[in-house]
Amino acid sequence: MIWLGIDTANTPISVALVKDGELLIEGTSAMAINHSLRAMPAIEELLEQAGLVPADIDAIAVSEGPGSYTGVRIGVTIAKTLAWTLGKPLVGVSTLKALAANALFFNGLVCPIVDARRDNVYAGVYQFDAGKLTEVIEDGHYSLEELVHLLEQHSSPILFVGKDIAMHEQKLIEQLGQRAVLAPLQFNLPRASSLIYIALQSEAETDIHAFVPEYRRIAEAEANWLKEQGKDNDRG
Repeated sequence: MIWLGIDTANTPISVALVKDGELLIEGTSAMAINHSLRAMPAIEELLEQAGLVPADIDAIAVSEGPGSYTGVRIGVTIAKTLAWTLGKPLVGVSTLKALAANALFFNGLVCPIVDARRDNVYAGVYQFDAGKLTEVIEDGHYSLEELVHLLEQHSSPILFVGKDIAMHEQKLIEQLGQRAVLAPLQFNLPRASSLIYIALQSEAETDIHAFVPEYRRIAEAEANWLKEQGKDNDRG
């Protein structure tokens, strides 16, 4: 069985092909390249290098968010289009869970982080248990202060994963001390093969038509609109 993995949820882009549990080829880049221009060519290049054609794909795993609104939409749209066109199953995987999978065997908690600006982050907390990642703290949009408060309720060491950790490194170490462990650079980029690894453990196939990204927060324009509506309601 041949899986295609696609992760364009943030600045890095990663695509991979896995056949019968073996990684055939994977391409990952952290450079800020326009995903709308680069994603499909990257998939086509990997298929060509592997000597495959789109019809050879048996299933698709895609990063469903959270992350960049544009990045998540691009990956999900490509995955849904391919799945529908080829008539193949699609599995959506949390961006954060896929990042956490880079550190599967860490003896403690794994906290993937994606910066969400203004001292906010997208984060979740996972633990490796019986061969699988289990969720300890739900994926969400948190202020850094709120995330640290949640982590302080646990006594285990915490491995922080993700290229955006550097932006918050000082505060995390100040608040959590020696319990805060920073992942080495090679663990900080999303890997499409991790998406596939998680998808292989999932028993739930995604409904292609109903599948939408998991942004974990509403868009700024919508938030401003709701805020304005609240003001109007107050006046009434």
